[in-house]
Amino acid sequence: MSGPRHIKGILFDKDGTLLDYDESWLPVNRELARIAAQGDPLLADRLLSACGMDPVSGHIVPDSLLAAGNTRQISEGLVAAGSTVDVGELTARLDELFSSAAEFSVPVTDLAGFFARLHQRGFKLGVASSDNERSIRQTAERFGFATYVDYIAGYDSGFGSKPEPGMVLGFCAATGLLPEEVAIVGDNNHDLHMGLNAGTGLRIAVLTGTGSRESLAAAADHVLDDITALETLLPDLQLA
Repeated sequence: MSGPRHIKGILFDKDGTLLDYDESWLPVNRELARIAAQGDPLLADRLLSACGMDPVSGHIVPDSLLAAGNTRQISEGLVAAGSTVDVGELTARLDELFSSAAEFSVPVTDLAGFFARLHQRGFKLGVASSDNERSIRQTAERFGFATYVDYIAGYDSGFGSKPEPGMVLGFCAATGLLPEEVAIVGDNNHDLHMGLNAGTGLRIAVLTGTGSRESLAAAADHVLDDITALETLLPDLQLA
């Protein structure tokens, strides 16, 4: 565990971090498999298994395609596992599904109040997700924290994909911060390794997604039960 850093900005992942993964995404994963399997239930189960979800229990393998992939990567994985839908068509249909799913997602806390408190303390705030940008913006509007966010990036925003550093560097460009002044908060190793590749000051893992304490500890400075615990950590994240 690292000591206090001069953190001025916090960049959050969305799914499994701001949103409870199981409550928000297990039904969506079953629907994406149905789409990719064109209604064939046996194929849908095989596709789920191949991409990292147990079709019976709903357990998600940490850092699997469904845990950490973007829409294009998931579509390619589904086709490689047996879907006969064209990758481009499947990507478009899944992006539409994910955007619609924003209306049914479940937050881990009162996100409007949470972001408002961080904003009042002077932190620059952003969201970087492997989902598409439209879905992220819909989520921010739905849960009332859009006004507190300085930056939003999805896999289709032009900053590259996780775990590449581009989304973090885009946040830094938008806010004027240095990477070492940024904390990255996420639920899987793609988030943490993105922070490592960008040279962020802190990498903070949460357990509301697909990662476990065991799978996340090696790459994280802190492993928290959920983002609300970040507020108790704030005295250590002293503003310079």
